Amino acid sequence: MSVARPRAVLGQNIFCEKGLCLAVDEPGLRAAGEVRFGPLSPPAYDVMGPFCAVPFMQCRHRVASVAHSLSGRLEVNGRVFDGGRGYIEGDRGRSFPAGYLWTQCLFEGGSLVLAVADVPLGPAAFRGVIALVRLEGREWRLASYLGAACPRFRSDGAHRAGEPRLPRFLPADKGQPGAAGAGGGKRLL
Repeated sequence: MSVARPRAVLGQNIFCEKGLCLAVDEPGLRAAGEVRFGPLSPPAYDVMGPFCAVPFMQCRHRVASVAHSLSGRLEVNGRVFDGGRGYIEGDRGRSFPAGYLWTQCLFEGGSLVLAVADVPLGPAAFRGVIALVRLEGREWRLASYLGAACPRFRSDGAHRAGEPRLPRFLPADKGQPGAAGAGGGKRLL
C-alpha cells in the first residue's frame, strides 16, 4: 500500500489516514493484511462542539469518519475479513472520565455515535451527552452544548419527576452553535 504519513507505527504495523497494515504473530494472535480506507466522512463539525476549544479538558474526543468504505484483506486467527465499512475515532488527554459510555453503530444508509460521560470542568462537573446520527447523507445531533441533558433514573429504573426527557434531534445544520432552532419553537438542543 502507498502509505500516507503514519499516525502510529508499532513494529511492522502501520496505521494512517489512508489505511492500515498489520503483521502480528504472537501467542494467541496472528493478524496479517492490509486495509485501505475509502474517502473519510467526518461529522459536520467537531463532536465536542465548543468544548473542543477548552484548554484544560480531561479528555478530547475526535470522530474522524462516521462511515467510510474499506478495501483489502485482513486475516485474524484464520478468519478472513475483506471489504466492508469503517469508522474512525480517537481520544487524547490526561485521562478518561470516571464514568462514561461510548457506542457506535454502522447500518444500511447511515451510522450512529452516542456518548454519555461525567465531565469534570474545573471545580464543577456535569453529565455530558453527544449523539450523532447520519442517515442517507443528512446528519442530526443531540448534545449537551446544544441544550440536551441525560435523564437521571431512580435505582429502580424509573424516570425522576422534573428531570429532562430525551429531547428531539435537530439536523446538524440547524443545531450548530449559533444556528437558529428549527421551526421557531423552543430549541431543546
